[in-house]
Amino acid sequence: MVTNTHYADDLAQADELAAPLDLLLTSSAIGIGRRMLPNNSWSRLAVHLARRPRVVGERVSALRHELSDIARGRSERAPARSDKRFTDPAWQGNPVLKRSMQAYLAASDTAEELLTDAHLEWKDEQWMHFVIDNVLEGLSPSNNPLLNPLSWKALVDTGGASAVRGLRRFVGDMTSAPRVPAMVEPDAFTVGENIAVTPGSVVLRTEVFELIQYAPQTPQVRTIPLLMVPPVINKYYIMDIAPHRSMIEYFLSQGQQVFAISWRNPTAAQRDWGFDTYGQAIVDALDAVEEITGCERTHLQASCSGGILAAMTAAHLTEIGQDHRLAGLTLMVTVLDQSRAGFAAAAIDEETAKMAIAISQRKGYLDGRALAEVFAWLRPTDLVWRYWVNDYLQGRAPSPFDVLFWNADTTRMTAALHRDMVLMGVHNSLTVPGSVTMLGTPVDLSRVTTDTYVVAGLADHISPWQACYRSARLLGSKDPRFVLSTSGHIAALVNPPGNPKAAYRIGAPDEADPSVWVNNAAQQQGSWWPDFTLWLADRSGPQKDAPAGLGSPELPPLDPAPGNYVLAH
Repeated sequence: MVTNTHYADDLAQADELAAPLDLLLTSSAIGIGRRMLPNNSWSRLAVHLARRPRVVGERVSALRHELSDIARGRSERAPARSDKRFTDPAWQGNPVLKRSMQAYLAASDTAEELLTDAHLEWKDEQWMHFVIDNVLEGLSPSNNPLLNPLSWKALVDTGGASAVRGLRRFVGDMTSAPRVPAMVEPDAFTVGENIAVTPGSVVLRTEVFELIQYAPQTPQVRTIPLLMVPPVINKYYIMDIAPHRSMIEYFLSQGQQVFAISWRNPTAAQRDWGFDTYGQAIVDALDAVEEITGCERTHLQASCSGGILAAMTAAHLTEIGQDHRLAGLTLMVTVLDQSRAGFAAAAIDEETAKMAIAISQRKGYLDGRALAEVFAWLRPTDLVWRYWVNDYLQGRAPSPFDVLFWNADTTRMTAALHRDMVLMGVHNSLTVPGSVTMLGTPVDLSRVTTDTYVVAGLADHISPWQACYRSARLLGSKDPRFVLSTSGHIAALVNPPGNPKAAYRIGAPDEADPSVWVNNAAQQQGSWWPDFTLWLADRSGPQKDAPAGLGSPELPPLDPAPGNYVLAH
């Protein structure tokens, strides 16, 4: 049981730091700079505000009056409790610093209010919110080395050495992708030694993936096994991040037989691997799990882009009359319906998609480091400027944090899969039966009738929970279950029992409006992991003696977990 609330707080703050940005693949290919340039959304914002001169005048007048109060020392404006940028006492005690902070906060609030006043369409609103967020966060006085008291204190305490270290770190970070402040040292952890350490063996290695079977941790196990499918743009070990916080370890402790796919990190030589390649890989993994366990049915659990591939593969198996092979389908933070799915969906258009596809096609792949750079600028306060202050202004090494290490351990995405994902996102293909295929068969998610368990995060801005909820309703399951965790994209997954702040809502996604569902669903305290293992147990058959060894005569153990593919860079 995890009772380390300090870690829980760290994870909550870093909740959105590690994610497979499958809906942001266009930005990753063409670069984040283009997202900041003026476009039609800027023009429509200007037009909408020009039509409301009285409102604009009132906002500007109010700001002018408040700036006057700030200059006279009469303003009571203060940062929100959750705003960690201005916690140093000097921001309140020093009159110059206090006034600079208050002026910044007043101007920021006015800019955000004007954006709300414009009443833009959702795509324009999402786009301009991204631009304004990044501009405002960058202008914060806490980022200014001449204003931030932490910078001066570090300079005095180290006799100037902090400035030298900070400059050295800045140059090192800016000379190679991703060009953002480092969130963790590259040698902070070692895969297979202090992360991804649950015992197991690679029992199948193909050109595309390694299949890992994990050693049982109970005398008896459930008959029907679980196959875990990770995202294709991140390494699999977020599911086995560390002892006592590993999803894989927890499932094993509950008597589940667990297998996991570890994708190969592709190069330009694998440029032609697309949907069908990865769908066939999931089918091949299912074949191997059935061979090793002697069971004709398997639970399929997948997350993010792995969830998209798993859902499409389930539709394929249904189409060819093999849906009986799936005992259940679990999708975690997975968006199948990409309509109004936050900034990601708003940023996708035909022209940008074509440009992004052409760029990755020339390279043969999309580099995960470019993806990490885009992601960082989605949350500039937490993912850029926090580390700007720590790394450069204070000249300090970032604290070791395993989730951030995993996030920095990026992988590539093949050009063909990038193309397939982008086009599917542009056309929202999975919402229209038959508009996309998997392994030669049309994908119709409504025909997938196996029991489903869908997990989303209330604070997830990459895979908005409302989009995950709509996605759950696309599936034809006769016994669906939707779980809404209070966490964000990563903490919704790395959610072990013992966190006093954890909670979730649960129920069938039977309301058309997600907001109606969330208001009616009762909240449960704690992690959703115990509920899921009970759900699995009800659908995993009787218990049997745990296998004495791993693999089978046809598929013997090859290497110890975590295998070789996960180590490739």
